[in-house]
Amino acid sequence: MKRFSSQKNDMAGPSQRQLRVGEQLRHVISDTLTRGHFHDEFLLNHAGLVLVSEVRVSPDMKHATAYATMVGGENLAQSLTSLNANADIFQKDIARQVRMKFTPKLRFVEDTVFDNAAKMDRLISSLNIKHDESEGQ
Repeated sequence: MKRFSSQKNDMAGPSQRQLRVGEQLRHVISDTLTRGHFHDEFLLNHAGLVLVSEVRVSPDMKHATAYATMVGGENLAQSLTSLNANADIFQKDIARQVRMKFTPKLRFVEDTVFDNAAKMDRLISSLNIKHDESEGQ
């Protein structure tokens, strides 16, 4: 006889709701960066260079991780420090614009997707060069 568990398999990935809420949060964060009503001098001057590619929400919707990077890759550590220091501003905008029982506690971390993609591209290119050299012999 099969037993059915009320808990989902951890390997299943995020639910549709988590994905939808994460995308809503990403839009609110991007809008907040565009408007730029910060007290932080660094964010006032560099908010237009910050890219938030994804926001992942915990299953209980109480925590959210925003993956951010800087155009050009400069000052990333300083931008993450400023973003995390001003997370309350983003959370207030989220509370105003997204209807949720709880406003998620927001944390900004470095987005390494672009770095990983560039590394994979270099690896593939090096394989093609080696393959072309071996065909010429």
